Amino acid sequence: MKIVFLSSLDLNLYLFRIDIMLKFRELGHEIIAIIPEGKYSEKIRKKGFQTISYSLERGSLNPFGGLSSILELKNILQNIKPDILHTFTVKPNIYGTIAGKLAGVPIILNLVEGLGSFYVDDSLKSKIIRIIIENLYKFIFSYSTKVIFVNSDDPKYLINQKIILQDKTHIIKSVGIDTYEYNPTAISQERKIQIKNSLGISENKKIAIMIARAIFHKGTADFYKMGELLRDKGYIFLFVGDIDKGNKWSLSKEFMKRRVVKWLGWRDDIIDLISISDLVVLPSYREGIPRTLLEAMAIGKPIVTTDTVGCRETVNHGENGYLVPVASPKALSEHVDKILSDEVLQKEMGIKSRERAVSEFDIKKIVQQYIELYKKISDKF
Repeated sequence: MKIVFLSSLDLNLYLFRIDIMLKFRELGHEIIAIIPEGKYSEKIRKKGFQTISYSLERGSLNPFGGLSSILELKNILQNIKPDILHTFTVKPNIYGTIAGKLAGVPIILNLVEGLGSFYVDDSLKSKIIRIIIENLYKFIFSYSTKVIFVNSDDPKYLINQKIILQDKTHIIKSVGIDTYEYNPTAISQERKIQIKNSLGISENKKIAIMIARAIFHKGTADFYKMGELLRDKGYIFLFVGDIDKGNKWSLSKEFMKRRVVKWLGWRDDIIDLISISDLVVLPSYREGIPRTLLEAMAIGKPIVTTDTVGCRETVNHGENGYLVPVASPKALSEHVDKILSDEVLQKEMGIKSRERAVSEFDIKKIVQQYIELYKKISDKF
């Protein structure tokens, strides 16, 4: 079979789909990636996959505004003649499905990893964009073979809004996590001490870490407020992630540099930073399923996150962490303090996190779910 993976970012395929692509190729299928050329494209090619570049219209979500992208994709797909087109993220889902139908692709799969910040913000602009997205989704889902969701809440909402039929939805929770790479013994005790020393943190200090883009709807301001409420406890609060220039919800550098939290900016040593931490916090307002929390679970860390779409999928309240209301710094601080002040509870919750990561979110289990779905929709697979 010839299977095309279509994404708006080469990074998206390389970080989150490569295991699926490798497994499908191992099963004897030809996999082609259609992506805008970027710094991860060559890494995908080094894995032995063919890549085809296309130009993505980055303006509005109006299909007429993206007509050039749709026509370009249609021509590419007509030349490739894939058996299955699998699209990821909003614009590839919309443009790719239209192009796929025009090119006569027999099976089209969409993946919706979350409905995004426009479903958190209630400004007039966000409400208008929601209407546009929902109408476009209603149109393209009518042509999709199946639509994959990573949590339970998003398909439920779209079904209730009559945007998608229930029998078209399919849930595969998360993009998965390599629990062999991410594990509690990933780095040595000696290495942990070195990392703490490099950050100016004493060995005996308790650390809570948040890893996210520095935008309002990730709960960044709530994390900082939590730090202020727990200032006298002597805990260390780390924030890993950069500001998002051009995003109206991004926090400023001046805000991020407040001393109550140690802002590390963008880092690529995430395993190291989670490993030295005692607790991972994500007070986000809405997610698909957050990758950072899967990483935390696999490394064996307790979690405090919000009781909202996506986030709640990672925590059994009171077992491997706590769920708190959205935009509630006080509740956040109380539950963070509860874990950081109790080493026994911290250890027990960390063990539960690891167990759940292995049993529910391990990448091999996620890949197997994709294999089963493909077998269900195609006799050729």
